[in-house]
Amino acid sequence: SSNSVRLVEVALEAGAQAAYRVDDASEIDPAWLESVNQIGVTSGASVPERLVDGVLERLVELGFPPAVEERLVEESLTFALPPQLRKHDTRRRR
Repeated sequence: SSNSVRLVEVALEAGAQAAYRVDDASEIDPAWLESVNQIGVTSGASVPERLVDGVLERLVELGFPPAVEERLVEESLTFALPPQLRKHDTRRRR
């Protein structure tokens, strides 16, 4: 989304040495992480949490410690999963 693209721009403007937009954990290139000591992970508002969790799990597989979550703002908005992801959603349905 344009929101996610903007997050890459903001990270670079804030001084990140590099920033990448990925759709899921399979797009992480281990070469990006060579000589990296610290990683920030963020997502667009409508990104399903399970996709973010997959990225965090992949980073642990690549040797980074588990993430420490820092919430700067509490949000109350929720978004429906896109139709192509709904059939794989394991959350309890009401």
